[in-house]
Amino acid sequence: MATKSILKTIDIKDKRLAHMFASALENSENSKDNPVKISHECIELKGDDVRNFFLNDKRYD
Repeated sequence: MATKSILKTIDIKDKRLAHMFASALENSENSKDNPVKISHECIELKGDDVRNFFLNDKRYD
């Protein structure tokens, strides 16, 4: 999750919406994460490698 979305200030002025927001937070705390299976090899790209990756990828033609 992006840091900016975590640090964003929100004002909830409606009691019903405040209750719904609090319930959503509580429900998310109790939910379990699903394990993630990585099906592709991951590589780190730096500098010009990023540009070359997208230039050579046929999906971005």
